[in-house]
Amino acid sequence: MSTSEKPFDAVVIGGGHNGLVCAYYLAKAGLRIKICERRPMVGGAAVTEEFHPGFKNSVASYTVSLLNPDVIKDMRLKNYGLKIVKRPISNFLPIDATTYLKLGGGLERTQQEFRKFSKRDAQRLPEYYERIEAVADVLRDISTKTPPNTKGGIRAALQAAIQLWPVARGSNQLHQDLLDLFTKSARSFLDAWFENEHVKAAFGFDAIVGNYASPDTPGSAYVLLHHVFGEVDGEKGAWGHAIGGMGSITQAMRQACEDLGVEIATDAEVAKLIVEKGATKGVVLKNGETIHAKRVVSNVNPALLYGKMIAETDLQPEFKRRMDGYKNGSGTFRMNVALSELPDFTALPGKKSAEHHQCGIVIAPTLDYMDRAYIDAKLHGWSKAPIVEMLIPSTLDDSLAPKGQHVASLFCQQFAPVLADGQSWHDVKDAAAQTIIDTVNAHAPNFKDAIVGSMILSPLDLEEKLGLVSGDIMHGVMSLDQMWAARPVMNHGNYRGPLQGLYMCGAGAHPGGGVTGLPGRNAAREVLKDK
Repeated sequence: MSTSEKPFDAVVIGGGHNGLVCAYYLAKAGLRIKICERRPMVGGAAVTEEFHPGFKNSVASYTVSLLNPDVIKDMRLKNYGLKIVKRPISNFLPIDATTYLKLGGGLERTQQEFRKFSKRDAQRLPEYYERIEAVADVLRDISTKTPPNTKGGIRAALQAAIQLWPVARGSNQLHQDLLDLFTKSARSFLDAWFENEHVKAAFGFDAIVGNYASPDTPGSAYVLLHHVFGEVDGEKGAWGHAIGGMGSITQAMRQACEDLGVEIATDAEVAKLIVEKGATKGVVLKNGETIHAKRVVSNVNPALLYGKMIAETDLQPEFKRRMDGYKNGSGTFRMNVALSELPDFTALPGKKSAEHHQCGIVIAPTLDYMDRAYIDAKLHGWSKAPIVEMLIPSTLDDSLAPKGQHVASLFCQQFAPVLADGQSWHDVKDAAAQTIIDTVNAHAPNFKDAIVGSMILSPLDLEEKLGLVSGDIMHGVMSLDQMWAARPVMNHGNYRGPLQGLYMCGAGAHPGGGVTGLPGRNAAREVLKDK
């Protein structure tokens, strides 16, 4: 057993992107920081790995939009080689053998697509965008702020009032839209705007990304909104690809941290926190090494932090009870496949790279299709017709695959986080993967034969490989009872844990999941404020 001598100012548990962001801001302020990462490399779910000889891809996180522009600027990520390219359009939805819908490429183009299905929906689109953007602007601002601690009395009330002032001074229309988005299901919200089922599906897909729920579930409209917060190079709502995969983001972050003197230890799994008289004093690694620190900043799922790394006797019974009820499980199944050729879609034929190969390819033609996928997963573990979003990043980035060949990311919903009757995902994941392949193959009949290699990650694999509890890519369900001042639980939404010197900087803190960097940046601000 070895022990670090001089205590660090802070030790960060987990070298995912939020941990790196938090460490950077703390080190920039002059603090001595150490990151302990369980895996052989930093990056968490935002890493790039070779999964078949000559083929590499983003392992879990797979697309760029939500990464906060201030984080990119402050960390000088572009100076460290980060390059993000935009998709030519947002999404391509193959509907049947002859019909498809494209989303993005500008308002007029999208309206032209919508006219194929509904002239009324095309006419309503500009107002829909305008109203959604107005709400998104308000919430973008709130996402950069620290939620109030409800026990903070007048100070907390004032803090809440300041954050919510842009809402209060907004129009009645803004108030109604906010209420609708926070309380309604995605279907009921979209029904009030559009009449065509395929148009509604084009927007409704965002409501179930990383959300083990039906588009009929109350509150699912908010998840739709969460996914429109982003931007690429100043273009709001745009989506892009990081050249080299998502790992290029976190490797740039790693270099930025190391240039400020942050010590990064990999293969350094934290077993437990050192707690003395209600205060954290450091961590003990699985290998027995003790690292002393004045503060501990956790970038892991709150369920892991409070369920496995802190002794039950060091937590108040009521806090422990509430954390035992913390909800995880995003219903996500993730695959990477190596392809000898591009998919040839019957609705839009061709194996030469085109814009529909260079965007998100969404197989979920209606909200009813999405609802059935969720019901199937609840009953049988996964759907016989799952929801699939496929990206083929090698059409934008030739560094990922041999010349003339490609890699595809398959992000799939709905898959039960935990299977019933004692079944293990390890025993059935190949069957589930085959269902996914068959689903894509039904729209692009050459897809199955083009596969030369694959990486398959069930919800259990995501937990074991990346620490995503129950496969939850958001570090906790993004429901209203687990958001803002209540993320992860009420009175601890301000990034401070129930122990002195304990902070939370991961996606289990406000504003939640996605590769944003905001929980890390916001948490660092609070650490420095306390210092």
